[in-house]
Formats: sequence, structure tokens, C-alpha cells
Amino acid sequence: MGRDLTALFDPASVAVVGASDDPAKYGHAVASQALRAPGRRPVHLVNRRGGTVLGRKAATSLTEIGEPVELVVISVPGAGFEAAVDDALACGAKAIVAITAGFAEAGAAGLARQRAVAERVRAAGAVLVGPNCLGIADNTTELYLASDRFAPGGVALLSQSGNLALELQLRGAPHGLGFSRFVSLGNQADVTLVDLVEDCARHEATSAIAVYAEDFGDGRAFARAAAAAGKPVVLLTAGRGGASARSARSHTGALTSSADVVAAVCRDAGVEPVRTPREMTVVLAALGAGPGARARGRRTAVLTDGGGHGAVAADAAEDAGLAVPELSGPAQDRLRSALWEQSAVGNPVDLAGMGEQRPLSYADTVAELLAADEVDAVLMTGYFGGYAASGGGLGGGPADGGAVLAEGETRAAKEIVGHLASVPKPLVVQSMYPRSPSCRVLAEAGVPVFAATEDAARALAAMTGRAGDGPRGVPELPPAAGPLRNPGYHGVRALLAAAGVPFPHAREILDEAGLLTAAEEFDGPYVLKALHLLHKSDAGGVVLGLTDRDALLAAYRVMHARLGAPAYSVEAMADLTGGIELIVGVNRDPRFGPVAMVGLGGVLTETLRDVAFSLAPVPAGRAEELLRSLRAAALLGGVRGRPAVDVAAAAAVIERITTVAAAHPEIAELEVNPLLVRPDGALALDARAVLH
Repeated sequence: MGRDLTALFDPASVAVVGASDDPAKYGHAVASQALRAPGRRPVHLVNRRGGTVLGRKAATSLTEIGEPVELVVISVPGAGFEAAVDDALACGAKAIVAITAGFAEAGAAGLARQRAVAERVRAAGAVLVGPNCLGIADNTTELYLASDRFAPGGVALLSQSGNLALELQLRGAPHGLGFSRFVSLGNQADVTLVDLVEDCARHEATSAIAVYAEDFGDGRAFARAAAAAGKPVVLLTAGRGGASARSARSHTGALTSSADVVAAVCRDAGVEPVRTPREMTVVLAALGAGPGARARGRRTAVLTDGGGHGAVAADAAEDAGLAVPELSGPAQDRLRSALWEQSAVGNPVDLAGMGEQRPLSYADTVAELLAADEVDAVLMTGYFGGYAASGGGLGGGPADGGAVLAEGETRAAKEIVGHLASVPKPLVVQSMYPRSPSCRVLAEAGVPVFAATEDAARALAAMTGRAGDGPRGVPELPPAAGPLRNPGYHGVRALLAAAGVPFPHAREILDEAGLLTAAEEFDGPYVLKALHLLHKSDAGGVVLGLTDRDALLAAYRVMHARLGAPAYSVEAMADLTGGIELIVGVNRDPRFGPVAMVGLGGVLTETLRDVAFSLAPVPAGRAEELLRSLRAAALLGGVRGRPAVDVAAAAAVIERITTVAAAHPEIAELEVNPLLVRPDGALALDARAVLH
């Protein structure tokens, strides 16, 4: 059920410690907001000098109040913070909101102070938000303890940035977006993002959860909480660049950026990722839409009244991950019966000027598209809204004619709303006149209306999905295994082989005598590898297809003279006929734990960059989905006379590799490259591990 945060969001009484008449101090802003609802609960102002604050008598201490206080906001200089916390707990506080800064964000000493305070708060059975936060608000309980006002609505906003929260308010207002709750996360010394997501998921007045986070704390726990929320979670995070990959010591590490990790988490947990505050606003507006239900498919019909708008919208839709297929013959015939001869009906559907002659043609066409089984969603784009906005058509015309067009367009908007009520599918509108009377009719009925085509397409993508979309679930980590004692090549092979990963015969050798002994143990052709090199192939440390022991010995002498490696591996050469080389790797992310990567492997893997990601361990079924999602997935099924390879066998090996990595927290990177997949199975040809 998660932690009980009732005292935080609906306390019986509130005190603001550090309340001030000085507008430059945060205690002034919080106190001013707290007094907005004095009738809901007692609000006490505390200032060590006493006197009056904001026209009300201020207590010099919490003790002077003379009665218990359930929630205490602390906005005092750092030197007095611990004493203020102790006073709050002594007065019976069950929740503390700590505005005061200068703790973990200031270094090791501040972190130690922060941990000590959090321990005292938890020992007292209380909860602490912050420190270094900007307050909280709950519109549903009239709790206003932040510096800004938040318009009421259904979005719970959990943010590590106060300015971004303010921007979201400003951007959301034109779309009617409002907020049920706001929490400034601060340093999360006690109450964490996970606690808040779980509580907002239970909060009936919250319909969606918006998160801006830089520090996820326990990223896996966040993903599980989001997957179990039962309502949309929209995530904006920073640090999506590839800087973290530059120091990696394997192909897996070099190919795994922070953005890849976050994207994998979002897919597995069913979270909607966004890149900017504008995109977050667009997605939230779409998820809060009214009559149109979320669709399970992405087949989109584009409706326009001009070829340019239609072409641009179709491109934007496909860029957003939507499909814009040509409509079937019967669907086109039904549209022709509703439109005039010059209208295009293939998709995009272009009224070609009919809207100016008969504005209701917009509504008639929407009705036909909504009724078509082959259409999952509709994107309407172009001039709609312009007639009501200007009172006339594109060419001006008599005032009375313009009024007729405006009235017709508004009526069309009302009919569109009626059609959506009868056939609830996602509909999003892009208009040159998004605030016109006819567009307001749509917006007030819950139809998202945008000025920018790319925003409309992104909104529609958030309202639709593919078959099988939804949270895949966050995999549980296996029990931790004993640490890997030998991180060398043969030690890693042995670790994986014990888990059922198949390898060719191999023997580690140190000299010519060992090499000749290995040649007696199994037949050629042979492979010779120099060990303890970062990228063996790039250094010329791998020779394939050595037919017999003489060829093997000659290759060894040349390689050893050139590289002088301390050890080598002699291996049986695998049959590469009809095979495809894959890469399977796991990178342990500091926030989300082990993250798996699969893709096209071999020496060109970093050049091709055809890879897919998921949280590890990866079950075989999910592994097969990842393989089928690759750009070159068609190769797996056989092309140009090549046979299909055994994808199921590859998926089973991927499950074993990722499970091993997930069970070894000491392994920072584990990689098999290549994993050879043939028509008759899968075989690991090389492996490496990098320890933390």
C-alpha cells in the first residue's frame, strides 16, 4: 500500500517556521499562500522575533503555539534547521516540509547532516519532504505551501525544478490543464519520488502524474511504481546525452547512453517519456482529452482542407510513430459520396475547398473516418477555425456570407463533438486559429487543439498505441550470486557456460607447448585469440580458419611476436554458414540497475548501431520481441535465398546471459559478441566482463 502521507497532504493543522514580512524571503511566499485557506485548518506563523507577520500574530516558537501541529514547514537558515526539526517533532508533527538548503547538495558534510535528520524524523514516525525543496500544494485539500498558485485540475506534478513547474503551469493554461497536487522533490532524504508516485496513484482526484526528475533514487522502484499506477505517468528527465558512454570499456557500454536507459525503462513500465516542458504539456493535454478513447492501433487518417497542410501533417504523424496508410477502396467510395469531385480521398483526405462552400463537410468527413474500422485515430489539420475567427472565407466576401460560414463552422464543430460521443476514437486538431469560437467548442468538449502540427501529431501518438502496448512489467532481479572471481576471458566463459550458454571448445594457453596440447584435444579448423586486449579484432589479435596444427602454430608465432600477449585462447572454429552475428550485453546503470542490449553484432556493431534495450533480466519472449524490432530484423527470417535462423534459440540464450548479469552486481558490463545464430541454434563465440 505504500507509506501513509495523509499528514503531508491533508493535515489537521499547519505551522510555517520562518514566516516573514520580507518579500525577499521564501518564508514570506509560503506563509502568504498558507493563509489562502484559513478556514480549512489552523495555520500558525512562527518567527523567532514574534510580533506580527502578514497582519497576524506570530509565535516565537512552536512551543508557544500551545497545541500540537501536524505539518510544519521549515524555512530557516541552515544553522537553525536541526533545532527546528527537533521542535517540530516535540510538538507532535507527523509531516515536515523542509525548504532549508545546504545539505546533500553541498557535499559530504551536508549529506551526513541530512541523513541524521532523516533518521530522527523516521524514528518519530513522521515524514519529511526535502530538504532543499520549494514546498507542496494540494488543491483538493486546500493546502497551499508553495510560492506559486497552481490552477486546480487532475495532474499531480512531482518536480525537482520549481521553474519548470512554473513553466508547465503557464503552458498548460491555454489547454485547460490544472493540477491536483504539486510537490517539490528536493533532496528526497525521506519521502522519495517512489513514495509520491504510489500515493498519487491512490489519489482519486489525480488522473495523471507528471514527473521531472534528475535523481530517481531507486530507479527500479520508480519503474515498478509507475507500472502499477493504473494512470498515465509522464516523465521528463535531464542528462539524456551520450557523455556517460564515452568512458565505456565494451561495445555494450559504448552503445548505451542515458537516453537509451530511460527509454527502456519507460517502455517496460508504460511511462510516457518527453523531452521538453512543451512536449510534456502536449502529452498531458492529450491524456486529459474528453470524448475520444485511447486507441489500441496507430492507423491515422489525416483530414485537411489544403494539400500542403495534409502533406506536412502526414509526415509529422509518421515521425511521431503513427501510420498513415492509404484508405481501402470501400472507404474511399464512402468518402466520395460525401465530398465533391476534386476532393482527395486516399489519405490524407483533402476537402479541396469544399469546407468554404459547405462547412458541415468537415463534420461529415470526420463521421465517415470515425466509422471506418481501418481508422484508429483522426488528425484534422489546416484552416478549420478560420471562418469563425474572421467571419468570412479566405477571399473575404460579403459580411453576411462570412457570418453564414462562421455559423456553419461552429455548427460543424458541435456535430464533430456529437460524432465523437457516438464513436469514441482519438481526434486531435491542428488549426491556424486555435482560439477561434469553433475551435473553442472542440476544446471545451475535450478535443485537443494545437497551433503546431508537430504538437498535434505528438498528442495523437500519446492517445494511441500498438497491439500489445502497455507496461511490459519491470523484471525482478534474481538473488545475488557469489562474486565473479576470475573476470578474464575464460572465467567469463565458464560463468556463462554454467548457466547454459553454449560455446565452442576452447583452451587457454601460455606457450607453444600448451598450444600443441590444445590442438590434440579437438580437431580444426581452429581460432586463435590473444587475451587481455580490449578489442582483440582491432588489434589483429584474432585469426580464424586455421586448418591444422601447423597453421595454428605458425599463426601463434607471428601473433606473439607482434603482440606479446600474456595468454591466448585456442578454440574450435564454428561453422558460420547461414549464420547471423548478434551482440548481447548488459550495462549496470547506477539508477535503474542492469539494462540489456541486443542487436547486430560482430566487429561492425558500433558502426551499425542497430540495437534495442530492455531492463534485465530479459525473458525469452521479450528477447524475441527485441530481436524482431531491429532495423535488420528481416535478416533473421531469411532473405535472398538465405535460410531463416533460430530466433527462439537466440532468445533463450539472451535470457540466460541477462540473468547471469543481473545476478552479479559486481559486474558493470557483461557482453557476448558475437552470438552466432544459425538455422540450427545459437552459439556464443566471445565474451567479456568489466567489473565495477
